[in-house]
Amino acid sequence: MTVLTPAASTGARPGWRRLLAAAVPLLVLAGCAGGAGGGPTTDDGAVPFADCAGLTTAPPAATAPPTDGVSPGATRTGTPLPAIELTCFADGTPVAVDAIRGPAVINFWASWCEPCRDELPALQRLADRTDGQLHLVGVNTWDDRDRAVAVAEDLGLSFPSLVDRDRALLLGVERVGLPLTLFVDDRGRVRYAYEGTVDDATLAELVQRELALPVTR
Repeated sequence: MTVLTPAASTGARPGWRRLLAAAVPLLVLAGCAGGAGGGPTTDDGAVPFADCAGLTTAPPAATAPPTDGVSPGATRTGTPLPAIELTCFADGTPVAVDAIRGPAVINFWASWCEPCRDELPALQRLADRTDGQLHLVGVNTWDDRDRAVAVAEDLGLSFPSLVDRDRALLLGVERVGLPLTLFVDDRGRVRYAYEGTVDDATLAELVQRELALPVTR
């Protein structure tokens, strides 16, 4: 089953963190059927993902945003990214998630999540089309390294990904299911959280609306 809540709010939810922690073992990431692929493997070979250097600074080719950082029709409040440290899939370097600076699109994915595999090519196309104007960041969630690499190779993924084997970031943004895509502004605030499978048109619309960045279609 896919969690489809396109109008999901990004606001704080009092008491949710405690409830989510209790619910996750039962829900088993209810957004997708399937389970985790176990712990880290011993394979430290080359991976298709780019390194994570530069994620904590604004994209070099990003155009200057409006004075409030969002387009005229967008919500003008945002939730800061959680103060969580994850490792970069490519080289294992630590990345402070709350230091990521947008415009950025952060997508949670896993090899066992069928809807995630369906949407990953559209995310790669978004990274290609915007070419340095935004950070496209994957978060490989509760997954096995070898299986994740196999999916990336099959789909031709190259954008940087972080590793979140314990679902720390997923719980930190008060969600339990995949797919999930966050739209993050230049101050590291989540402007919008989209629950469900995204396609090219949806990504272009939300990047334009929430991050004030036109996307070539």
